[in-house]
Formats: sequence, C-alpha cells, structure tokens
Amino acid sequence: MGKEAVLAVVRWGEDQFERPWLVENPGEIRALVNLLVRIDGERPLTLAMEPTGTYGDGLRQALADEGLSLRRVSTKAAHDYAEIFDGVPSQHDGKDAAVVAELAAQGKSQEWPWRAPSVADEEMAYWVDWMDAQQRQLTMWLGRLEALVVRHWPEAAQWLKVSSGTMLRVLERYGGPAGLASDAEGAAQLARWGGYYLKRETIAGLMQSARQSVGVRQGEVDAERMRQYAQQALRARAEIGRSRRGLERLAQGNAVIQRQAKAVGVATACVLWVCLGDPHDYHCGEAYRKAMGLNLAERSSGKYQGKLKISKRGLPQVRRWLYFAALRLVKQGPVARWYQRKKAKDAEEAKRAVVGVMRKLALALYQVGACGETFQARWLFPGHRVCERRRGCLVQRGD
Repeated sequence: MGKEAVLAVVRWGEDQFERPWLVENPGEIRALVNLLVRIDGERPLTLAMEPTGTYGDGLRQALADEGLSLRRVSTKAAHDYAEIFDGVPSQHDGKDAAVVAELAAQGKSQEWPWRAPSVADEEMAYWVDWMDAQQRQLTMWLGRLEALVVRHWPEAAQWLKVSSGTMLRVLERYGGPAGLASDAEGAAQLARWGGYYLKRETIAGLMQSARQSVGVRQGEVDAERMRQYAQQALRARAEIGRSRRGLERLAQGNAVIQRQAKAVGVATACVLWVCLGDPHDYHCGEAYRKAMGLNLAERSSGKYQGKLKISKRGLPQVRRWLYFAALRLVKQGPVARWYQRKKAKDAEEAKRAVVGVMRKLALALYQVGACGETFQARWLFPGHRVCERRRGCLVQRGD
C-alpha cells in the first residue's frame, strides 16, 4: 500500500505468481475490488495486506463492504522473509506484495476484519490526537521561552519554573523582568495567580530578581516576543486541559481504562486504548509491551556486538505518554528506590532507568487491564521476595 499506488500480486499456487498489478490509489480502488470479487466467485480467495498506517484503510473498508475477508501479514515477517523468497535480500513494492501473498498462503497471517469505530471511540481518538498535538506544541513553546528567560531574566529560574502557570502568566502580561518590576501591584498580582501554593518568599524573591536582573535588557520587540510565546504556551495548556476533561467523560463507561487509569492516569490510559486497542486482544503481557515498541532488540554482526535497545515499533504517542507516567512513578517510594540505584549504577544514563520503569509498567498495565489485577507500585520491583510469573507480568504472592 502506498499513498499514490497499490501493488497487488496474485498467487495461484506454489511458484505461480501474476506480475504485480499497479493500482492507482484511490482512483482505481473500486476497479480492484470488483476484480477481486469476480475471482472470489470462481475459486477460494485469500486476501492479505501489510499494516501501512492509514493508506490502506479505504481499501479495507471497500473489501469489507463486498463481504471479502482480509488477513494481516506482519511487516517484520515480510522483511525477514524477503531473502528466503528469492535468495536476494533486496525489497521493492512488487516483491513485497508477492512475499505477503506467500506468507498468507503458508498460514503466517492473522484475521484483520474491518470494524467501524463507535461514536465514543471516534471522539476518544480525536481528543487523544488533539491532546498529544497540543502537548508537543507546549513543549516547543516552553523550550523557546526557556532560552529567552535565561538570556533576559536568568535569576527567575531560582524561584519559578518556566512551565509553571504563574510564570507563564507573568511573561504573558509583562513580557520580562522590567515590566514586572515597574508594576506597583506586581506582588499582589503574583499572589492572585499563585494562590495558596505560591509562598510569600517566592513572591518576594521573584520581585527582587526582576528589579536586579543582570540579564540582557529587552527592547520592545523582545518583550512582545516573550509575551506572544507565553500566550501560545498558555493556550496549549488550556487545550490540554480541555482534552483531558473530554477523555475523563468518555472513559467513565470503560472498565479497562478505569483500572489502568489508577496506575497511569486517565489521559495515558486513553492513549493506550486508542493506539493499542483492548488489552484482552493480546495473548500475554510481552505481546502488549511489544506493540508499544518497548521490547528489546539487538543489532550485532560478526565481531560487532550491539547493545540491547528498545525496538520503538508502533506509534510513538504510546511511549511518549508512558514516559510521562514513568517520570511520575519514579518519585514514589518503592519505584524511587530502584530508580536511584539503577541511575547510580549506570552513571549519568538516567533515561535508561526510566525506560526500565516503562517496561515493567507495560507488563503491569496488561495485568491490570486484561486480568483485572489491582495496580500496586511496589509490585513493579519486588526485590528478593517470592514472585511468580503469570502471563507476562510479575505478580506479588503471599503479600
């Protein structure tokens, strides 16, 4: 499947293949489906494709409308079989289509029925996509603001993070330290924005830093630039909040999401549901983790022995939001102890420790979602206590 063309190959029998059919996408999809219907009427027909994002969804729907069943061949299986197929490791679209047909004939495929999503699932997918897009926008604007604040107001970081709501409002209104310092009501305004959580010492320190900053003096354009960036960051924060509220509403009737939400929050649980589907559809926790791209893979050849790295297969949104959840978990007692030991062992490679938490968390989420287990952070790293491996996840025994 391609954006502009589809390559289809008919396998009549062992070593009997048609030349690849070049089908315009989407202009000739209907003609292809009609031809496949005629073939299916004359002899048993097995249809198979590779999962290729959204390019093939129109064809899948058209086949389902005509009552033709479809099977899925893994892209990894097709890649690995390429050299076995004709003794040459090269790959191109026509050969790939023939490989898919060959693997389907050998039974190396799975049923892949087309199911129209429900209204609730469509809405959840929309909110997840919107939330993820706004989160990426927020990260971008915060990165640019961080650079500007370090240049024009370096002392501010001692009192408030750039990502805090209060700091963003300061930058949106005043555009920098000079504007805040010149406002006689600046301290009172900070107190209103920060409320109960903003201490008096923080307010006093931020005001003092604005008056005595050694940062580069801003011109009017620099101040307006900072105001605009802060405004965009606040808008992204507001949209993320709106998306979260929409997801919380939609998740109320979904038992799997509600159970997983106790471990990673409603937003991340909804991302898992939209991107991976129901965990009941996976036969074990390792398969669920593999779909996240968190399974370990090694690239070695001859004397070169590569390090184990996560495969990063599947949608990156899953790993991104699970990473946020892992960052929250490493602040808790039992996970925090393991995280600190792992980080000390690997020197400065703290990210590897977070990925380790993500891998354990993926297995736990399968148990919570598919098996109805109650999530306990202390079960992720039980140490030397007795455990049993059940369906791909560590579950505490006798505790």
